[in-house]
Amino acid sequence: MGIISWIILGLVAGVIAKVLLPGRDPGGLIGTTLIGVAGAFVGGWISSHFLHRPVANSFFDLTTWIAAVGGSLVLLVGYRLLFGNSRD
Repeated sequence: MGIISWIILGLVAGVIAKVLLPGRDPGGLIGTTLIGVAGAFVGGWISSHFLHRPVANSFFDLTTWIAAVGGSLVLLVGYRLLFGNSRD
């Protein structure tokens, strides 16, 4: 997959992570989107290095999507812990 595919995957993964963890984020929509893109890269890296599940070259591979959404969730939770969560 190319860099554009990873960015698109990250955008979608960020939206899915936002749906799974609703609430207002300190960074708003732009911050959540950037977390989704970074989460796709982090999820792919974790999947290939620690879980020994290399990320496929196919955009529609389920493992790739699970890794991207998982990475986005991890970064979104970390972001909320560091910068506050306005779900009060």
